[in-house]
Amino acid sequence: MLKNNHKSNKLLVIVGPTASGKSDLAIKIAKLFNGEVVSADSRQVYKGMDIGTGKVPKDQGAKINSRFQIPNSRFYYSEGIRHHLLDVADPKKDNFSVVQYQKLALKAIKDIQKRGKLPILCGGTGLYISSVIEGWIFPKGKPNLKLRKKLEKESVEKLFKKLQKLDPERAKTIDPFNKRRLIRALEILIENKKIPPLKKKPLKMKILILGIKKDKEELKKLIKKRLEKRLKEGMIKEVEKLKKEGVSSSRLESFGLEYRFINRYLENKISFKELKEQLFKAICQYAKRQMTWFRNKIKNIIWIENPKQAIKLTGEFISN
Repeated sequence: MLKNNHKSNKLLVIVGPTASGKSDLAIKIAKLFNGEVVSADSRQVYKGMDIGTGKVPKDQGAKINSRFQIPNSRFYYSEGIRHHLLDVADPKKDNFSVVQYQKLALKAIKDIQKRGKLPILCGGTGLYISSVIEGWIFPKGKPNLKLRKKLEKESVEKLFKKLQKLDPERAKTIDPFNKRRLIRALEILIENKKIPPLKKKPLKMKILILGIKKDKEELKKLIKKRLEKRLKEGMIKEVEKLKKEGVSSSRLESFGLEYRFINRYLENKISFKELKEQLFKAICQYAKRQMTWFRNKIKNIIWIENPKQAIKLTGEFISN
């Protein structure tokens, strides 16, 4: 076991496209190097959205270090590893923002370091990861409610076309069907006429960023396999339950691909065959957008092809 001071100012970051195996790798490394995982997923923050987001299964009744039982703990553990920023928001009413995420993630990272453990920031939401590792300073301007109301009346197709015209680069990395994010991006652009320069406050810690590299065809196979698995596990029933609990169709549309297309299937807008075909295609396109963000927005990523490389690099990072 390495001494606590080896990890007091270090942060490991694991990125990669959807279905590439980020969560499995994070848990493997956490077990080897006494770490805890900080999720960087914009949908896993929501309660009740488990299968569709690929949330790691929560331990039930397992003993952790023989000191306490999981059901009596208010924390989220999976395979004996504590995870942060899972199930922290209500999908019915909370609009969880990158500002909220950054604040909670930094708090979790510092807490993990204080306890002599290795924080592992892991996920595929590039916006969340960049906000943390680059120390973004967000402007405190009030929202333009009048402009938001006006944009709300527009279709997602029109909003996306507006964004493509005003900021082609941002349009490459945003979810073209996420109305809430499209409106927010357009609000910033319209209010400022141009994107204001983003102020940053570098983190006072050493950071190692590992990216999982997958061949294009291999990734497609992984996405297809995972989609079939999630459908068998009850992903459609999960969305049905959310609808029964009061989560609106418009909110489900903004919660990402799985919830968007399943909602359309449940409303008889598409067939089951169309659901599978359209969802698979959309996830592949999303993976492409993720890689565009990682390559263009995040510097110093070390791309790895297997867990052995990740373990070796992490060991060297902690020891130095």
